Amino acid sequence: MSKKIHVAIVGLGRVGGTFLKKLLASESKGIVIVAVAESNSDSPGIKLAKDNGIAAYEDVENLVEMGDKIDIIFELTGNMEARKSLRAAMVRTSNSHTVIAPEIMAFLIWDLVADGGELAVPERKQGY
Repeated sequence: MSKKIHVAIVGLGRVGGTFLKKLLASESKGIVIVAVAESNSDSPGIKLAKDNGIAAYEDVENLVEMGDKIDIIFELTGNMEARKSLRAAMVRTSNSHTVIAPEIMAFLIWDLVADGGELAVPERKQGY
């Protein structure tokens, strides 16, 4: 792939942390993880991100302010308030470049790049 897709992940719990690992293994396929956000600073996903030189934040504002440096934000918190906050931050910063991808898109990407194993399926609604 000649065009690099710059992504960020919000939420590094069970789903987001596993998704981060898979994306790290797929960086040779044109996926570049530029930042993550997770409110739990003790999360194993935060450590993994930092160990791989990825900017790690506790607040989504920092991600949104990166503007066109991020093509896609995967919102994997499963928290409706976090989703609303992310969308509000996008409007507030006039970020019209970055696309917010919900969990269902992470499952689609997982199926496309996975070579075994499954992404944990949360028991909650995934839409906006």
